[in-house]
Amino acid sequence: MSRAARLLELLQALRRRRRPVTAAALAEELGVSARSIYRDVATLQAQGARIEGEAGIGYVLRPGFFLPPLSFTEDEVDALMLGLRLVARRGGRELEAAAAGALAKIEAVLPPEAAEEAAASGLMAGPAREAPHLAVLRRAIAAEQRLRLDYMDGKAARTDRVVWPVGIGFFETAEVLVAWCETRRDFRHFRLDRIAAAVPEGGRYPRRRRALLAAWRATQEMEGS
Repeated sequence: MSRAARLLELLQALRRRRRPVTAAALAEELGVSARSIYRDVATLQAQGARIEGEAGIGYVLRPGFFLPPLSFTEDEVDALMLGLRLVARRGGRELEAAAAGALAKIEAVLPPEAAEEAAASGLMAGPAREAPHLAVLRRAIAAEQRLRLDYMDGKAARTDRVVWPVGIGFFETAEVLVAWCETRRDFRHFRLDRIAAAVPEGGRYPRRRRALLAAWRATQEMEGS
């Protein structure tokens, strides 16, 4: 393994942990000596990585540091490009701009020959219908904010719902909002193309989104068992 690749692996190993990890444990995971870990940590710190700790105690990577990718395999480049192209097609204007920016950054750090191959990739994303109210829903999810939906069900009946938005699923045939519904007092799935209006109701919902998401996932596991 080259030193550049090892630095990236070390950074990834630190990112996976929220608590300090010793140089010995990192050395065993990466197949190098503890002395190499000490040197590599010092190198990353010099590059701006917020790694705290010291020899004999352990190291932890604080949030907020992004290191440009040092290398990608051909398959990894294809996966990144296809994923971002799909987001640009289905994610609304804000995510379309973000995907375009991410694509430009990835192409900028690739070797010239790899950048040319990525630009000419045969993996393409076709056009998709616009997802209504996506920007409003994304902001509500990020802010853990209650929403009032004017919704039309599968029988074309209009209903008024106050929901706690948890996440959005992008499926082949539809985009779906996962939310806790105050009316049904349970999780419900709302197709975005059936939402006539989505308006912030005011105030944060009483449970944290992570807890709600975990509870929803548990219901999916029970239904699939």
